[in-house]
Amino acid sequence: MKLWQKNTNVHSAVENFTVGNDKDFDLMLAPFDVLGNIAHAKMLASIGLLTHEDADVLVIELKKIYKNIEEGKFIIQDGMEDVHSQVEFLLTEKLGDAGKKIHSARSRNDQVLVDVKLYLRHEIEQLVHAIGSFFELLQQKSEQYKKHLLPGYTHLQIAMPSSFGLWFGAYAESLVDDVETLRAAYTVVNKNPLGSAAGYGSSFPINRTLTTELLGFSALNYNVVYAQMGRGKAERITAQAMANVADTLAKMSMDMCLYLNQNFDFVSFPAELTTGSSIMPHKKNPDVFELIRSHCNRIKALPNEITMMTTNLPSGYHRDLQLLKEHLFPAFGTLQDCINMASLMFSSITVKENILADEKYKYLFSVEEVNKLVLQGVPFRDAYKKVGGDIEQDNFSYDANIAHTHEGSINNLQTAQISELMQSAIRQFNFSKVNAALKELIQ
Repeated sequence: MKLWQKNTNVHSAVENFTVGNDKDFDLMLAPFDVLGNIAHAKMLASIGLLTHEDADVLVIELKKIYKNIEEGKFIIQDGMEDVHSQVEFLLTEKLGDAGKKIHSARSRNDQVLVDVKLYLRHEIEQLVHAIGSFFELLQQKSEQYKKHLLPGYTHLQIAMPSSFGLWFGAYAESLVDDVETLRAAYTVVNKNPLGSAAGYGSSFPINRTLTTELLGFSALNYNVVYAQMGRGKAERITAQAMANVADTLAKMSMDMCLYLNQNFDFVSFPAELTTGSSIMPHKKNPDVFELIRSHCNRIKALPNEITMMTTNLPSGYHRDLQLLKEHLFPAFGTLQDCINMASLMFSSITVKENILADEKYKYLFSVEEVNKLVLQGVPFRDAYKKVGGDIEQDNFSYDANIAHTHEGSINNLQTAQISELMQSAIRQFNFSKVNAALKELIQ
């Protein structure tokens, strides 16, 4: 069944090529397609394009379809072009003319748009919850290991003392900014395109504000042409926010690969969380972190992929946009998996103590010695020159006690303040309002 089918059969090669893998990704949209249908049916009844009796039976049947989707019983049958065709076919098969009326005052264009926006909104919420849990673990580890010093590096050369408290806390705070960019994406996604039809509106007196409220959107995409232009843009903005999360995870994973290396030897993991070699019995490879790094680097390419796929498209709908789902949708699951695996690894990490006691790290304390002289009244440049001369003459001595007390330093991690930043960012999503609206719609 094709919603646009008239009296001409499409060549099978054209049909296969244009449908491609779209049905697989449409299954991910199925629950959101039903939600959009319920809101649309209620709106049609409110303006007299459906009788309230027809709307009631449509909603009852749509809720049954929704339950089948939740139970994994929903399929897109052979001969159906997409999820929209399948749902409308089921409604028409069961309800006759009432099912045929459901598509009044909309196009498949805005139907896809609202499905995709509802899907992206849901996936962003799931991602934010996963990040929140991982953030809490990083903060807990930051406090646990705040006394465990490690070398800080610039240019991959030993630079100044750092700590695992700082290291874990740094990635926790990085996630705060990543969530902020996800919130920006959520704001863009959380606008209702339904009612824009094929991109030019409808001559029916539809009530777009009503479907906005029913679906829990914060606002409309008001201009109907822009609503259609927003497809591709919403995906790209979401992908960019995901790429920021991926960048944090990739950098973190690279650090772990180095720190587990025997030449660093800063951390260790239980044998069951590492892998071995087929010929070298001593190996404990950081395969999990290597794969997180690679998966996340691929996600970082997503915004550019989407940009290139939508480059030079004029306004209006184009079939190119269908392919965005193949690139973006699987990335949510991949990013969730990476977060879950990083959580598993860090839950069992062991951090080595007294790392900086090794003689090779003594020059990490050169700045500390310069600062001590400055505190005694020596001008900074003179203090720098004196300590530099001591190092050159192999006459450098130091005290390993670290006196960093300013905000965000080794002895003042500001864990509570960083936690409040994250909680504030998450609160501003207002997920509860969205979920309450959808719950009321489907009950």
